[in-house]
Amino acid sequence: MTHFLEPRFHQTPFPPLLRRIPKSPPSISIRCRGGGARDLQSRLDSINNTQKLTEAMKLVSAAKVRRAQEAVINSRPFAQSLAQFLHFITQQIQPHEIDFPFLNPAPVGKVALVVFTGDRGLCGGFNASVIKTADTRLAELKNLDLGHILISVGKKGNSHFRRRSDVQVDKYITGCGGGSVPTAKEAQTIADIVFSLFISEEVDKVELIYTKFVSSLKSEPVIETLLPLLGDGEGMGDGGFRLTTKEGKLKVEREGKRGNLEEIPALLEFEQDPVQILDGMIALYLNSQILRALQESMASEVAARMNAMSNASENALELKNSVLVAYNRERQAKITGEILEIVAGAEALQGF
Repeated sequence: MTHFLEPRFHQTPFPPLLRRIPKSPPSISIRCRGGGARDLQSRLDSINNTQKLTEAMKLVSAAKVRRAQEAVINSRPFAQSLAQFLHFITQQIQPHEIDFPFLNPAPVGKVALVVFTGDRGLCGGFNASVIKTADTRLAELKNLDLGHILISVGKKGNSHFRRRSDVQVDKYITGCGGGSVPTAKEAQTIADIVFSLFISEEVDKVELIYTKFVSSLKSEPVIETLLPLLGDGEGMGDGGFRLTTKEGKLKVEREGKRGNLEEIPALLEFEQDPVQILDGMIALYLNSQILRALQESMASEVAARMNAMSNASENALELKNSVLVAYNRERQAKITGEILEIVAGAEALQGF
C-alpha cells in the first residue's frame, strides 16, 4: 500500500534573502558557582552600589562641565584678542631694531614642553591621549637632535614621567584646578617658570601640550607654541607651530588658523617705546595663554569623566539585568525542586 504524503510548509515561501531577521544584542552569560541564588543576590547588591556611585559621579561631572565650559568660552576672546594685538605690534616694528629677547628668536637648540594632564583618573582616555602626544613630541625632538626640558602639570603626568629616566623634567606641578575652575594665580606659577627658563636662555622655544575642548563629546590634544613671539604670528591666535625638517633644514610650520587683524586700524601712533609696551604685555600674555590651556584641559577632563561615568552606568544596568535573569532562573529552579519534593513525598505517603 502506497501512502502519499502531502508537503506541509511551516515557513513562508519567500526566499531567505528577502526575510529580515531581527538581530538581538549579545547576551551576557552569568555563571553561578557555589552559593546559588544567595551568591547572585550578593552580586546584584554590588552592582546596584556601583551603579549608584557612577550615577553620582556623572551628575557631579555634568555640573562641573557647565562651569568649566563657561570659563573656556569667557576666556577665549580675551586671550585671542591679546595675541592678535601682540601680533599687530610685532608686525609694525623691525625685530633687529629693538632689543627684546621674546621677539628675536635664537637658533633652536633646546625646547621646553609644558604638559597638562589631570590629577585624577576615571576619565576615559583623557590622560592617556595627552601623555601619548607628549611622548610622540619627545621622540620627534630626539630625532631632530634637539634637547628638551619638560614641565609636568598634573599627578597623572607626574607619575608617568617619573618612571622615564630618559626625560629631563624641570618641575612637577600639582593642584592646578583643584577647585571648580583654574585661577590666574595658578597660571602665574607656571608662567614664572616658563619666563625664567626662556629669559635665562636655558631654552630657545616653549610649547604647550594640552587637550583642547571642542564639545562635551569631543576633545583633542594639541601642541601650541608659546614663545618666542615672531612677527609672522607664531604662537598667537588659534592653532600652533611645529618644528619640521624640510629640504634638510629646520623649519616652522603653522597648524590652525591665524588671527584676524582686520579690526585693528593700521594707522596707530604709540606714545611709548615699543619695547615698553611689549614688556608690559608679555606677562599678561603668558598668564592668559597658560590660564586658557588650564581651563581647556579642565573642561576636557570633566567632560571625559562625565562620558566615562555615563558609559559605566549603562554597562552596570545591562549587567544587572543579566544577573537578575540568572537570579530568577535559579530561584525558579529552586522553587520547582521544592514542589517536586513535596509531590513525591505526598505520593509516597499514599502507598502506606
